[in-house]
Amino acid sequence: MEMQLPPHEGDELSVVDMHTGGEPLRIIVSGYPEVKGDSVLSRRRYVREHLDHLRRVLMFEPRGHYDMYGALIVDSEIPEADLGVLFMHNEGYSTMCGHAVIALGRFAVDYKLVKEPQSPETQVNIHCPCGLVKAFVEYSNGKTGGVRFLSVPAFAFATDVTVTVEGFGDVMVDISYGGAFYAFVDAQRFGLDVTKSRTRDLVDAATAVTKAVKSQVKLHHPTSDDLAFLYGTILTDGKDDYSSEPTANICVFAEAQVDRSPTGSGVTARVALQYHKGLIQLDQIRTFQSGATGSQFTGKAVEETKCGDFKAVVVEVAGRAFYTGVSRFVQEPEDKLTHGFLLKS
Repeated sequence: MEMQLPPHEGDELSVVDMHTGGEPLRIIVSGYPEVKGDSVLSRRRYVREHLDHLRRVLMFEPRGHYDMYGALIVDSEIPEADLGVLFMHNEGYSTMCGHAVIALGRFAVDYKLVKEPQSPETQVNIHCPCGLVKAFVEYSNGKTGGVRFLSVPAFAFATDVTVTVEGFGDVMVDISYGGAFYAFVDAQRFGLDVTKSRTRDLVDAATAVTKAVKSQVKLHHPTSDDLAFLYGTILTDGKDDYSSEPTANICVFAEAQVDRSPTGSGVTARVALQYHKGLIQLDQIRTFQSGATGSQFTGKAVEETKCGDFKAVVVEVAGRAFYTGVSRFVQEPEDKLTHGFLLKS
């Protein structure tokens, strides 16, 4: 039987679905109206204010799920960028997403968004809301493979900050930036293990920390107020001293959304934090493991730099992304649930 679109009204929304370390990425390739703005950050504001119903259509059930993640390719105002991108999730729009950059790097080469691919690596310049991120895609005999990327300047914002967390009392956290701000806490502080504890318990603890930091710590970013917000909390196994053995973490971001991967921007922020504390040196590779799936990224600080008054580092993160399918979504006007819904536990 030939596949064809069912009866519908309006434009279809076409997507390519991928995952990186188990974390989904739904890349929107057609069906969106024009995204207005003169910069990627202004386009981020535009979709939030004018096109947010489409985020709900594609991220929420019945087409998505509570932990779905998406990427909308847009124009960039930076001449050297191959593409601009807006990231979306269950709460809104993030400023950086490492797992998405890894997937988009491979997608950009396979879908010919860059000029003639080069072996052994093809460079893809991706303009994220946090800035230009350079990805390098393995390419051999017409096939793409693993991807590494160089982050925007990453830095430790504050260390050993005490916040009062509902249900847990005073908790000491570190806050670090890797394209987005995260709070970091050893899961053992809550009697939890990032690889063995129930996901629900990890989510509750991380969400409580996020709520506390948001209400008690004022963040700022040297280049843009649009970047000055806490994206989530990353619970770790506490193994921050350098080791050749993997260190595990789990990231809870946005509206209690759980990252299945080790979290690319979180790895970036964690490497910056470890470097700030003198626990790792430049070019020392660490392996970061997802507490949720066991998937792994590698990360290392490759260069010292500055971000405003902050001492910062450029971090290289590497991983692999895979395709899971393509879809063409439609909407029927009689469908009362067509705009999407979420079940909250």
